[in-house]
Formats: sequence, structure tokens, C-alpha cells
Amino acid sequence: MTKNFFITTPIYYPSGKPHMGHAYSSILTDIIARFKRLEGYEVFFLTGTDEHGLKIQKSAEKDNKDPIDFCNEVSDVFRNLSNQLNLSNTDFIRTTEDRHKKVVEQLWGILSKNDQIYLSKYSGWYSISDEAYYAEDEIFEEDGKKKSITSGSEVEWMEEESYFFKLSSFEKKLLSFYEKNPDFVQPESRKNEVVSFIKQGLKDLSVSRTTFNWGISVPGHKKHIIYVWLDALVNYISASNYFNKDQHAPWPADIHIIGKDILRFHAVYWPAFLMAADLPLPKKIFSHGWILSGDEKMSKSKGNILNPIELINEYGTDEIRYYLAKEVVFGLDGKINKDNIEICINDLANNIGNLTQRVFALIDKYYESKMPNTSENYTQNSITIIEPKNFIKCLQNLEIHNYIKEINKYSSKINKYVNDNEPWNRKLNSDTNIKNILNTSLNSIKNIFILMHPIMPKKSEYFLNLLGLNTFSINNLKIDIPVGQVLTKPKILFKKY
Repeated sequence: MTKNFFITTPIYYPSGKPHMGHAYSSILTDIIARFKRLEGYEVFFLTGTDEHGLKIQKSAEKDNKDPIDFCNEVSDVFRNLSNQLNLSNTDFIRTTEDRHKKVVEQLWGILSKNDQIYLSKYSGWYSISDEAYYAEDEIFEEDGKKKSITSGSEVEWMEEESYFFKLSSFEKKLLSFYEKNPDFVQPESRKNEVVSFIKQGLKDLSVSRTTFNWGISVPGHKKHIIYVWLDALVNYISASNYFNKDQHAPWPADIHIIGKDILRFHAVYWPAFLMAADLPLPKKIFSHGWILSGDEKMSKSKGNILNPIELINEYGTDEIRYYLAKEVVFGLDGKINKDNIEICINDLANNIGNLTQRVFALIDKYYESKMPNTSENYTQNSITIIEPKNFIKCLQNLEIHNYIKEINKYSSKINKYVNDNEPWNRKLNSDTNIKNILNTSLNSIKNIFILMHPIMPKKSEYFLNLLGLNTFSINNLKIDIPVGQVLTKPKILFKKY
């Protein structure tokens, strides 16, 4: 029976160029998706772009473009980013697609039928940059301007006719749900933040706008545009084709990966919308931190945005993926700078890179690049026996930095084994011993690259193909490379800086 796994990135708002935060969310989501495939799961991995709202309309006007033309161009940039980051997503959804619009209208109809929406008047503080509403105690004044405490974005006072969602009626339901599902939002600090926000009291949420027209119209009320977050969040079920019972993907999602700046939308509004429509909730929401430039969050207004493509062009896709996964604790803020990237890559080259080159050089020199056989009384060395459950546990707990730490501990153990046994020393070792040592070492290196595949897919596939492994899974950790297998010596795997 097929095991399914459904994972999503945030849906990106393409009002500007992608930055390191976008890359980080996507890379870490991809790592989880690839590991689940190693485990044998059928993975549905969704990413995409959120293309409606006043911010998009203003950006298009600034460029003297029609909003859809603007979105086509910027969405292509994000789609290309998926390729440049070597993502394995199975779908890329755009909220301007007909398949999405249809589902948003269906959901609005369900909410209306369930008496969860009513018409009134909105007055309050709104951030165009965040496409978010803020209460009086969530703003501060700076240089004569009102700003959001959370994001620092400027807010303005708005008054207009609006449809409202009865969010206030879900206060007790949401708190009860969190009590029964304590792992729904992770890490725990984020869950505590959400529970605290709910306990302060929820007000009904304005879910339509009349002051602009770039978005999905409320069915039967064309002057009203559906609130961009109600529109955007629905992408998760429109991509799964949920309302088509014969063809839909395995909703609910197993996990939404999001940044901490959009926690409230995913952990308060989204569950409430789904409860109101009697639809299943996602199983988990993981809210990671920011990738900081210096000590500050990256933003266009501060001019401190790091371009992920520039870093990839300089260091390589796999190397940047490895750095972000290893050096940033998933869930906390992390810093990125070139000095640290180069230190990280050098460590990788000195550990796994050098080990690989040494072992291959000896097999090439002594055994014509063929996998050496072992003696009849040879017992498999314990270092080749690797327990997948330790690595599976790290991924289940979303401790990706610890996953890499386990790989590096294993690699260090193999390095020590090679150094201690000196397979290059024919005075110390018989030919039989050298064969045993090299066979053990190469099977262990094979295990490293299988486990490293979710992190560094290009390098891992390249290396494993040289061993004759074109397909592989967790099960291959227990399967040795066939004796006599023709091997191809790899090029230098990791450049030193």
C-alpha cells in the first residue's frame, strides 16, 4: 500500500525579487520531501506564488504594467528559483490560475452557506506591505508614521464596506484544538505565541476589500475582492484538487513549512477557515526563523537583501543547501555570510571530500577501479552497519542540523578507521587486509552519500552513479556494492577556499 506525504512551502508573494528567506524555506522543505522519498513515501510537494492584492496592484502600476503581465514575469522568476535551488516539487500553483479561483469561490460559498460570513463596515489599521490588519496595541509611531510592531511596515487607517468572517466564534474551538494537539505548531515557542494571541481575544476578520480590483471577486458581489490571505491560504486545497473526490491528492497536508512572520495567518486564520467549512486541518505547521543579514531581517527597504542566486553562482547549489541546513537551527533565526560559508565548505572538503578521494585513489591504484572482494572469513566491520532509525528520528523531529551532525559523526568514524588501518601501507597490511579495509570504507562512504542525498542531491547522485547506483533508498544502507563492480573515480567533489 502506497504511503503518502504532503508537504508545502509558504506561497510566495512575488511583489519583488526572491531573497534568502524564500530560498531557505524552499530548501528545507525540499530536504524533508527528499528524505521521505528515501523512506519510500509517495511525496506531494507544493510551492507557488500568491499573486493578488493591493501590494501586487501597486507594484504593477509602478512598473506601468498590467497586473497579470507583472505577475507572469515575477512568478516565472520564482519558478526558475525552484530549478536553481534544485527543488523536487511536484506542483507549482499560482493564485491567478482558474483551478485556484474555482476552489476559492467554492470555499466562500461553503462559508456563506454555513453562516460564517456577514456584511458590515471595516475601520482600522492596515498594512499594504503585509496585507494584514493590526489592532491599536500592535502599532507604534515613528517619524510621524504609524507602523506595525511585528513587521515594522507602515500602516494606514482604512474605512470601507467589508464582508467579515466570524473569527471571534472560534476562540474556544481553537484553544481546545491546541490543547488536544500540542504538536500542531512547532517549535513550541511559536505555539505558545499563537495560544497567547488567541487568549487575548479574537475579533471578526475583514475578508473583502472594495478599494482595489486585483483579486478574486466575492461571488455575486463583484465590487468586493476576497481578502488576499483567505485567497492565498486556499492554495493548499486547490492544488490538492480536494473538492474533486475522484482525483484529489492526499489532503490534509502532513506539514506546512512557513516563516515566523506569517504564523498568525497559518495558525489562527487558516484553521478557523477550515473548521468553519467542516474541512480537515493540516497535521502540522512548522514556523522557522529568519535568515539575517548581519543582525537584521532582510528587507527591500533596508537594502540588505542577499541574493541566493549570486551565492549559488559563487559556491554551488549543493554547498548553499548544506550550509543552510547545517549552520541554521531549524526554527531559530540564522545568520549568513561568506566567511562562514567558506569555513563550512572547507570542513566538508577536509572530511568527506578527502576521505572519498583517498579511498578511490587506492582502489584505482591497486584494483583497477573495481570493488575489491573480501576474504571468506571476513566479518562486516561495524562501521558499515548504520542504523536508519537515528536519522529518521532527526527528520521526524525536524532537527535537520542534528541530522547532518549524525552524518558527520559517522564520516569521522570512517576517517579514523582508514587512518588507523593505513590501507596504503603494504608493509603493515596484507593484500587481503587492504581489500577488506577498502571494501569496508567504500561501502561506508556509499552510506554517507545516500544519507546526504536530501541535503546535496546533485553531488550525491553524481557520486552514487559512479558506484553503479542509479536508484537508491534507505534500504541501500544495508546492501553492499557488488564485488567486481566497475567504479569511476570522482572528480574533486568540494572546492576548498
